[in-house]
Amino acid sequence: MLSRLAQARAERGWKKARLLHELRAAAARRNETLPKDESLGRTVAAWENQGRAVGDFYRELLCEVYGQSAADLGIAETPAPAPQPQIDCTATATIPQFSKLDSGLVGLLRGQTQSIRLLDRRLGGQSIFEQARAHVDNVERLVRYALPGGHRDAAAAELSQAAALAGWQALDLGNLGEAWRLHEIATAAARESGDGAGLAYARAQQAYVLLDSDRSADAHSLIIAARERLDGPVPNSLVAWLHAAEGEALAALGDRDAAFRALDAADAELPDHADDALPYLMLDAGHLARWRGHCLARLGETSAIDDLDNALDAMGEGNYGRAEVSLRVDLALAHKARGDRTESHLHAQRAADLAGRTGSARQRRRIDELLSA
Repeated sequence: MLSRLAQARAERGWKKARLLHELRAAAARRNETLPKDESLGRTVAAWENQGRAVGDFYRELLCEVYGQSAADLGIAETPAPAPQPQIDCTATATIPQFSKLDSGLVGLLRGQTQSIRLLDRRLGGQSIFEQARAHVDNVERLVRYALPGGHRDAAAAELSQAAALAGWQALDLGNLGEAWRLHEIATAAARESGDGAGLAYARAQQAYVLLDSDRSADAHSLIIAARERLDGPVPNSLVAWLHAAEGEALAALGDRDAAFRALDAADAELPDHADDALPYLMLDAGHLARWRGHCLARLGETSAIDDLDNALDAMGEGNYGRAEVSLRVDLALAHKARGDRTESHLHAQRAADLAGRTGSARQRRRIDELLSA
């Protein structure tokens, strides 16, 4: 049976040479050097096959490379066993401590989610994921032990947003299993709270786990189901977002005409102003242009360049770390399709530099495929 560390490498389909390359890249970002491949390879084998303890330095590198916590990789420091307390057989079971939710506490939770969201947009998931996941655990515990009522519903809605955000970070870090689990929390919490918009958003975003697993048809079906199950009035911005997500799934399937129709539908639904009621939804004309450019680049259309250049100008360098990485990869693909390898390489290199800062395993994979082709 594979160790958890070996399983993480197997899930990504990496040969040992790929892991050694990623470890060296992570070390270089810290201005550190590693032993020769032969020595480092033996060390990796001892970690994966013999359960040898991983030191602090290498533990940090492995967490960065795989985008997972030390506990997830099975390399966390093992604390000394605590003395076992004497069991009082006469004690009776007690009910847990119930949460005391009120509007003020829910507001604080909402503010913390928004702070994590803003940091994530600037820094990427690597810097903030552990905080995001701890926030999800905390809100989930509060909701689980809260009595039914309006405050619990409001906290459940906030749990849905926090879990969807952490799920997207896990996806970006390449941890598809954790991304799926967090989106399951998000959809269940939205369903409990009665937030139809939040449920549709979380379910459709979950489809990206399927897209990254090369299950584009299933992803398309999930997005369609999310939109068709909307109940009651829905903000136009969310309808536009769902159409754009469908367009991306169709582009992944290679259905050019249907993808264009979905993107046109998104443009038709896009409101003039952002909807403050949906803080998790970042969509305006500039973002939609970037989305259209991504779909065009995925379809091999050189016309993507104009949309992507306009989106890059509107975004501004350094304001949205992960989004800029994705946009520049798309520009590299579009310039490559046009035959301009010099410009393609420039954007790919810039994307690689940014991906190293944000820890985006998802975008690093696209960059590696682009540069190796």
